[in-house]
Amino acid sequence: MNAVKPLRLAIVGLGTVGLGVIRLLRENHALIARRAGRPIEVVAISARDRSRDRGIDLTPYEWVDDMGSLAMRDDIDAIVELIGGADGPALTLARQALAQRKPFVTANKAMIAHHGLALAREAEAVDVALKYEAAVAGGVPVIKGVREGLAANRIERVYGILNGTCNFILSTMENEGRDFDDVLKDAQAKGFAEADPSFDIDGIDAGHKLSILASLCFGTEIDFGSVDITGIRHVIAADIREAEALGYCIRLIGLAECDEEGQNIGLFQRVHPTLIPLDHPLAHVDGALNAVVAEGNFVGRLFFQGAGAGAGPTASAVVADIIDVARDEYGPAFAMPAEWLQRQVKADAGQRVGRSYLRLRVKDRPGVLAEITAAMRDAGVSIESLIQRGPDGVEGVLIAIVTHATEQARIDDSFLRLAGSDSLIDTPMVMHILD
Repeated sequence: MNAVKPLRLAIVGLGTVGLGVIRLLRENHALIARRAGRPIEVVAISARDRSRDRGIDLTPYEWVDDMGSLAMRDDIDAIVELIGGADGPALTLARQALAQRKPFVTANKAMIAHHGLALAREAEAVDVALKYEAAVAGGVPVIKGVREGLAANRIERVYGILNGTCNFILSTMENEGRDFDDVLKDAQAKGFAEADPSFDIDGIDAGHKLSILASLCFGTEIDFGSVDITGIRHVIAADIREAEALGYCIRLIGLAECDEEGQNIGLFQRVHPTLIPLDHPLAHVDGALNAVVAEGNFVGRLFFQGAGAGAGPTASAVVADIIDVARDEYGPAFAMPAEWLQRQVKADAGQRVGRSYLRLRVKDRPGVLAEITAAMRDAGVSIESLIQRGPDGVEGVLIAIVTHATEQARIDDSFLRLAGSDSLIDTPMVMHILD
C-alpha cells in the first residue's frame, strides 16, 4: 500500500460536514485505504474563518485563504467542496476544478439543482468525476442506488421524505400534539432547524433534492424551476389530529413522475404536505430521518431510509464519493451522458387525478357549510367525507373534507368560487393523499 500513489485532497468548507469528513478520514484511514486501493491524504484546507476554534487539530494541513488557487496546484488531485450555496464561491470553485481536470466532490444540492447540467457537461468534456452523493438524503446512498443499482430499469415514480427538519417537526407534532410554532422553536434549539428555517420549512431544500432525483430517475434535464412547492408552515395541530382519525399521518413529500403517454405528458414534480396511509413504510419514518421510494418496472418498489443530515451521515456519503474517485470508478454524473438527457415540458398539475384533504376554518354561523358544499358541487368536486369540529383551540369552526378522486383543477376552481367569502377566516389548506 505504501508504494501506491495516494489520492491527495483539498477540502473547502470546515463546517459540520467538512470537519466530519476529516474525522472520518482519520479514524477509518486504514480501512478506507484498503477499500480505495490507495491511501487518501488531505493536503490543504480552506474556509472563511481561519481563527475559529473548531475543536479539532488542523495543523497537519496547509491552510489556504485563496480557495481558487487549489485547483491550480499540481500536488492536489481532487477538490471536495462543502461550503454550500447555489452560486458564488462554490460554483466558481467547481468550474475551476473541472477546468483543471480535477475530480470534484460536493454535498451542495442547491448548486447541483441549479447548475448540475452545465457542470456535468464540463466534467464529461475533460473526462473527470463530478460526484454529489451527499447532496440528496445525506448518508442514504440513494444517488448510487438509482444511478447504478437501477440502471437497467425504467423508473416510473420516485417520491419520499427529503427534508429532516420538516419530518422532525411533523412527526413531533404528531407524537406530542403540539403546534407548529412551538415545535419549530424546539427544532431550532436542538440544531435540526436553522435560525432562519425558511429554506427547509417552505420546501425549497426538498425541491432541490427532488429535481436531482428526477433527472437521475427519468433521464431528463434538471428542472428545479418546474417543481411545484408548498411547505409546512401552515400545517396546524388540528390537521394532524384529523389525518390520524382518517387513518393517515402527514409528511412533506417530494414526488416526481415522467409521463410520456396519455394526457398528462411531461415531467411532474411536486413538494407538498401529504397524507400518508398508516400502513405505508413512509408513515413510520420519524424524527430527522429521510426516506426515498423508487419504483422500477422490473425491480418493483425499493425503499431507502436513513439519516438525512448531520456530520457523520453526510461525511459518510462524501467519503464514499472520494473512494470512488480514488478507484477511478465513475461515469456520467446523471447516469447517462448529459447530451442524452431529455428536456421535458412541465406536466399540467391541474390534470392530475387523486384524492385530497381540504381544511377550512370558517365563522360559526348558519349557512356556511351549504356555501362550501355548493362551491364544491359547482366545481365538480365529489366529497367522500366531511367533518365539522367546534373551536377546540382554533379560531372559528374547522371543516375537514376528503374528496373522491378528482382533477386538481376542480379543487382549485372550488376555492376560487369561495374566494372573497367573508365566511372564511383564512386561506383553505389542501393536502394530497398518497394512495
